[in-house]
Amino acid sequence: MPVSTDDRESGTWVDPGHLLHLRHLVAHWPEIALATTGRPGGFTSKRRGSGLEILEVRPFAEGDDSRHLDAMTTARTGKRHVRVYHDERERAALLIADFRPSMFWGTRRRLKSVAAAEVLALTGWRIVGAGGKVGLMTLAADGTTGLPLKDRDRSMARIVGGLSGVHGTALDSARVPRGEGTDPPLDALLVRAGKRLPAGASLILASALDTPGPNLSEVLGTLARRFRVMVYLIRDAFEIAPPPGLYPHGSRTQIAGRAWIGPRAKGVRPDPLPDWLRDLGVEVTVIDASAEDKMLLATLETAAWEGAHAHRS
Repeated sequence: MPVSTDDRESGTWVDPGHLLHLRHLVAHWPEIALATTGRPGGFTSKRRGSGLEILEVRPFAEGDDSRHLDAMTTARTGKRHVRVYHDERERAALLIADFRPSMFWGTRRRLKSVAAAEVLALTGWRIVGAGGKVGLMTLAADGTTGLPLKDRDRSMARIVGGLSGVHGTALDSARVPRGEGTDPPLDALLVRAGKRLPAGASLILASALDTPGPNLSEVLGTLARRFRVMVYLIRDAFEIAPPPGLYPHGSRTQIAGRAWIGPRAKGVRPDPLPDWLRDLGVEVTVIDASAEDKMLLATLETAAWEGAHAHRS
């Protein structure tokens, strides 16, 4: 189904041209702080081992780890040689976009799904600009798709195309009424993410965490022990600050009652999800789906600064 001009202007469509343009917003993003590795950027993790990428093969020296002996070079030269590894894991990140049916909802500026795509694009451009690698995984009603970890702007261009294409297909599918319960559980989809990353990399999920599934706590906790897990918790303007009023609640087919929301409401509690995620070892940033691009960038800058200082402490 072709995309209309109304779709583009109403915030229901992921515009690949706009996602490509977002790289200019992060081009002059100041380096808030150095990561604990001594490299710039906010995507760090606790080092385990000596790295994954081979930097060089050189003669064995006193103090070298014998487990890193290069058998072929040693056999060819008759002298012991070792492989020297370069740790690039903390600059590798898998971007995960939640495009399940519940994300195609919004009351101001854009759908949650569009906000998820834009905040991931901003993050991806920032990572490749710092010399890192990014990959993509999309979660939709019909399963998952993905792109492998790669560096440079070309990889982000492919990711932009993937975000736009999968979002368009999922949006067309969501427009067809299917009744309730169309979201596949998030926990089952995320299990696959852990198989696509080297230990110590970053996993960045943009989602509202609807239909979590019974094992989401266990899945996120397991992922957080292996990777740096970051969640962009997408919230609509109505969820963040609803206008005062009497609102119906219930299912899609039946109204169960009405409740007052606003200053007069009693017993209104803050969103419990951010604290729940932090208890699991997950970093969380609440994203206002109605925010303009520069405000989204400011939110990410603040999160990167806080994340870098948290890792230092």
